[in-house]
Amino acid sequence: MALISLHVSDEVAAEFSALAATQGGKSALLRRLIADSLATPAPRILALPVGRPEKVTVRFRESEMRQLAEVSHQRGMTRTGWIVALVRSRLASPVQHSPSEHDALRAIVRELNRIGGNINQIARAANTSVLQGRAVESDLSAIQEAKLVIEKELAHLRNALNGNADYWDGWR
Repeated sequence: MALISLHVSDEVAAEFSALAATQGGKSALLRRLIADSLATPAPRILALPVGRPEKVTVRFRESEMRQLAEVSHQRGMTRTGWIVALVRSRLASPVQHSPSEHDALRAIVRELNRIGGNINQIARAANTSVLQGRAVESDLSAIQEAKLVIEKELAHLRNALNGNADYWDGWR
């Protein structure tokens, strides 16, 4: 997937962020604007909550508060942020990731993109070898190595995604 990047003034960025908050987020709004300009169907956008946040009081036992503090700290979130993420997941809002999960997912995507490029090069080399009548055996070790890296990155991806979803799956 391609990445489009641009620089705008701080004022424009703030106005765009405010508008995007009501339309599924900045990325979703940009995708829709691009789709509209290309006259292609727009992807479905989940509505994000709008309006002023309101306070809700919830009571927990002392042992539960310790667990909340531990779990939220492990996820790099505040207790309140973690509880809000849980509630939003039940309300079908977009998945709530901690900052460390965002970083992990970005790194995994970058690595998987690199691996995809390497696999294309390996496939091209293997096809060239076959066309020239050479054995492909030497390419098999590179393919096996790529497979191991892919399996490792997929395990990282599962961990990053499970870190977010494991608390909610059992509650649905």
